[in-house]
Amino acid sequence: MNNRLCEMFGIDVPIFAFSHCRDVVVEVSKAGGLGVLGMARMSAERVDAELSWIDERIGGRPYGIDILNPASYEPLGDRKFDPDRLFPEAQRAFVERVLDEAGIPPLPATDAEAIVKAMVEQFTFTPEESARMIEIAIAHPIALIVNALGSPSRELVERAHAKGIRVAAMAGAVKHALRHRDAGCDFVIAVGTEAGGHTGSTTSMVLWPRIVDAVAPLPVLGAGGVGRGRQMAAALALGCEGVWCGSVWLKTVESEVTPEIKQKMFEAGSDDAVLTRSVTGKPCRTLRSRFTDAWDRPDAPPTLPAPLQALLWWGQGRTRVERVRAKEFLTYPVGQIVGDLRAETSVRNVVHDMLVELIESRERLDRLLD
Repeated sequence: MNNRLCEMFGIDVPIFAFSHCRDVVVEVSKAGGLGVLGMARMSAERVDAELSWIDERIGGRPYGIDILNPASYEPLGDRKFDPDRLFPEAQRAFVERVLDEAGIPPLPATDAEAIVKAMVEQFTFTPEESARMIEIAIAHPIALIVNALGSPSRELVERAHAKGIRVAAMAGAVKHALRHRDAGCDFVIAVGTEAGGHTGSTTSMVLWPRIVDAVAPLPVLGAGGVGRGRQMAAALALGCEGVWCGSVWLKTVESEVTPEIKQKMFEAGSDDAVLTRSVTGKPCRTLRSRFTDAWDRPDAPPTLPAPLQALLWWGQGRTRVERVRAKEFLTYPVGQIVGDLRAETSVRNVVHDMLVELIESRERLDRLLD
């Protein structure tokens, strides 16, 4: 494609794939796009092993990493593994009550501390944790660093550029995109509210052209509700140089989600991808569950600031829920395109189907405009 981002990275098609799964990253890059590994669910110690695995299998194709670097968050200090001091009694008691009412058994007393610690160690959120990951990642041949929350620092941008690494950041509003541009980002990812994970409140159809116009001539990727060729065609028509996709890869055989969560997604509608603070403490679109619904109850306390709410879910809730695979409580970040996820397929088939539908969309427009 005659495309600035394809030229920037030496890729065939401007399909950027966010995934927490290294297999998806490799397969998208080998299919001609660019895979980006989400690092918010792994310890810094695990980063080197994951990236080494990718390096050995990706055949020299470019790939990137995605980090969390929020502008606002609650510092954890040395309290990380002390639930009694970390979480207020009201929130702890509420989570316990919700799970007890549903008959979700508590963790065995002898193993509870070790189970919670192992689960919480998988979650990283603060700039300090991201900085440790970047130190490890830049020793690998990564082509891209993406800031998922907040703008990258000038220092990070300059350091990455000195190594030939491009930098981008996600924006849910024009003001965010302008900050990313001023920080020296190579491109911006405009994220509509349809997206899974942390997102704003403006739809892709409205947001994409606004950000394209605001940061021109900087390239923009369209994100939020993208998983088909027609949606890719819409992004290109609205001025984007390509697309950023996340949720669509969850239906693939390569994805990291458990069979129980994957089946729950196949049964879900778009309305089941709810925007809630109950999972991370920031607005995050995730699969509806009895846990997310519980925080809408009249007796629910306020959610905690990030990342405390995330640690509350991971350490006090998810540990119990996933241990017994309680389907009604299982949740996972996913966008409104979940309503189109109906059957398992492969990464390569997703890329192929998107490109076929993109070509069909172009041909249809050619006929209409002839």
